[in-house]
Amino acid sequence: MGQIDFGQVAKSYAKAREDIPVSLMDSLFIRGISLDGKKVADIGCGTGALSRKMAMRKADVIGVDPSAELLQLAIDFNKTRNYSIPYVQGFSENTGLLDSQFDLVTVMRAWHWFDREKAIIETKRILREKGTLIVIDSGFLAGSEVVEKTFEVLSKYVSGGLKPAGSKADSMQRINGFPIEWFAEWQKNGFGLSDFYKLNYSVTFSKQDWIERMESVSWLAGLQEGVRMKALQDLSESISDQDPFVIPHECNVCILKL
Repeated sequence: MGQIDFGQVAKSYAKAREDIPVSLMDSLFIRGISLDGKKVADIGCGTGALSRKMAMRKADVIGVDPSAELLQLAIDFNKTRNYSIPYVQGFSENTGLLDSQFDLVTVMRAWHWFDREKAIIETKRILREKGTLIVIDSGFLAGSEVVEKTFEVLSKYVSGGLKPAGSKADSMQRINGFPIEWFAEWQKNGFGLSDFYKLNYSVTFSKQDWIERMESVSWLAGLQEGVRMKALQDLSESISDQDPFVIPHECNVCILKL
């Protein structure tokens, strides 16, 4: 699967990405990652969900994303929720940020879309000496009735089946969802693995919320609008009206230090 333009589903994307578990920030803190006063570059920030979480912990954070549509929503969140987070349009491989300025670089739900070799070089360029890279992924788990029915319906509309997103689809072996080759790439480029752990949590959805969540997943976001709308209508007609749905999720966190 190639790069997906999430800007075309920006509003549903913004809503879906607010499901970051409360325990994430606490889990970083107890592992020695204090955000208070730290300069953080949030790469692939999208609509700024993680950026805002870190700003609440008094981080000096800047968000970077290639999508003008997603960044506009992040800026809108600044206005409606009284944040002052700066956002810039840029790429993981070319952020436009200054050299050696950041204590931390964070990437959530995005590393698999990057040109990883170039992204690692760029990350090292903007990090200070002994800086930290935190790569995070999260998403819903298979097994529940509504998720299995969703897979069944959506697989009819996605050529080649519901594969993992981005470069994850090319990996034959993964650890907690992270392709094993990523760890070798990080180590080769001077990033030592400090910690790697998993958080389990649940998210409650109304039926409409779940449909909107599916609109923003990579399987559908890359489809033509007419096909995407037909798939979502089919899904709406196929899943139960007996909401809310409590969907198990998993958040995987990798902390790497130069």
